[in-house]
Amino acid sequence: MAHSPERRAEAEPPRRAAGGSATLTAQHAELLSAVATRTADLLAEADQGRWPQRELEQLLDYLHLEVLRQMVDEEWLLFCDSHHHPQKLTQLRQGHLDIRLAVEGLADAAAGARPQSPTQLAATTRDLLTKLRTHVDAEDRILAAGTEPPSTSALGSTPHSWYEFTSGPLIDMDNLPGPHGVDAALGRILRLRGGEKVDLQASSDPRPIWRQLAMADPGGYTFRYLQHGPPHWRVQIERRTST
Repeated sequence: MAHSPERRAEAEPPRRAAGGSATLTAQHAELLSAVATRTADLLAEADQGRWPQRELEQLLDYLHLEVLRQMVDEEWLLFCDSHHHPQKLTQLRQGHLDIRLAVEGLADAAAGARPQSPTQLAATTRDLLTKLRTHVDAEDRILAAGTEPPSTSALGSTPHSWYEFTSGPLIDMDNLPGPHGVDAALGRILRLRGGEKVDLQASSDPRPIWRQLAMADPGGYTFRYLQHGPPHWRVQIERRTST
């Protein structure tokens, strides 16, 4: 039976990959900094009484794609490190649950399921950031009591730093080596909205990515060469608008 990416992450140990933070505490700092930056962008709009739609979408994308993925990978890693200390693992999982619930609350506000004013949204966002900081501080204290495990990216999960390489209108595949890079690019392409485009740039023909995309969503995208190497290739991929 096929598993979703989250189910696979729970079922399989991460594989080794290059790049990313070396330790969990360094990885926590990296994630917290990225969330704080996106939160500040959102609050700058909301505190002026404006609904920060773009900033809210960007924050939620990062929370879902990076922070929640980190929790799935981390629980596998910490289970291996803490299976002789179930109380410690229970504490960590409870913290992860609190963060998931806070992210769900923010997502409900974005979807209109729980209508909020910009002022209320700002309070919800600040509360989430406080919960995340509190959890990270508590987790780092627990880790400091023993031998710190390596980061999830050191053991094979896609480095969080790669998120920035795939979030814009151009993805340079030379910044994303190996199969993890292909997965990161495909994940970005599959999140495109109807009519949205992204360019892929590479020092080798990116057509294999197109083949995988065509298998995942037949007829859902167009593929056009803008530059046909060698030595450089550039293609434009657009998600078709549903009719």
